[in-house]
Amino acid sequence: MVAVVRILIRRIVLLVPLMLGIIMFVFIVMRFSDSDPASAYFQGANPTEQQLHDFRERNGLLDPFIVRYFDFVGDLLRGDMGVSALTRAPVVDQVTTALPLTMQLTFLGLGIAVVLALLGGVTAAIYRDRFPDQLIRVVSLTGVAAPGFWLALLMIQYLAVDAGWFPTSGYVNPADSLTGWLKTMTLPALALSLPVAAQLTRIVRTAVVEELDRDYVRTAIGSGLPPVVVVGRNVLRNALMNPLTVLGLRVGYLLGGAVVIETIFNLPGMGKLMIDAVKNGDPAVVQGGVLTIAFGFVIVNLFIDILYLLVNPRLRSAEA
Repeated sequence: MVAVVRILIRRIVLLVPLMLGIIMFVFIVMRFSDSDPASAYFQGANPTEQQLHDFRERNGLLDPFIVRYFDFVGDLLRGDMGVSALTRAPVVDQVTTALPLTMQLTFLGLGIAVVLALLGGVTAAIYRDRFPDQLIRVVSLTGVAAPGFWLALLMIQYLAVDAGWFPTSGYVNPADSLTGWLKTMTLPALALSLPVAAQLTRIVRTAVVEELDRDYVRTAIGSGLPPVVVVGRNVLRNALMNPLTVLGLRVGYLLGGAVVIETIFNLPGMGKLMIDAVKNGDPAVVQGGVLTIAFGFVIVNLFIDILYLLVNPRLRSAEA
């Protein structure tokens, strides 16, 4: 346990320069964009050049680049992401309102992807080169090739419009109705998770097949242990190293894909917030949304690293 804590502290310390690099990258990209906070602030009001100049001077937009960057970092450390030029509301308030829905969608999709990948991958490995394996491989290959937005449109057409099983759009808070929440989130979560589940299924199958061919598995089964016990207790634990690594990388796809899926299903999450901000030329909201998603990706990958350490004692020994 001490070794895990020591490694965790080391990983957290290494995240500091990574976070600063992300902040600098986003800050530089936004400075080179065409979005102008002054124009957004006076949108539709036909401001004079003097009014635009006064706004920029008042908000530090005319300061040197390096000064603006350190001011921006200092504001972030205080939990200040700026103010929306359109709504005049703090960006952090808008982000904290939209983020919970995006996190619900992301983690629901992640859970579905993991369950489907484990069921499909292990089943395919156990029935290697037989009909179940061949069927799962074809389905997973199709899933890898199918983009999430295309799946979303198909589900809306056949499961929502034609069958009427789910609503086509909208969101119900789970505190108001858990059933309503499940109905509104099922199709978006499936559209988001199926491509990830298909890819993970292929990786889980390969890892389990390699593990099943090892001598200790044949010895354990030959000594009388039930195959289910051997697979569940030993094979899966050793075979999940590579899938865990890939899962950490695919979290970025889930977070980014949630932005698109939310737009298709009209869900009031980070996706709608950022799309509206881009259309309306509100750079502070775009900047805050991108940073939030990037930080979320980094934090989730840190969590995956912790899981990796917990299931792999040899890695703990090597890094301690």
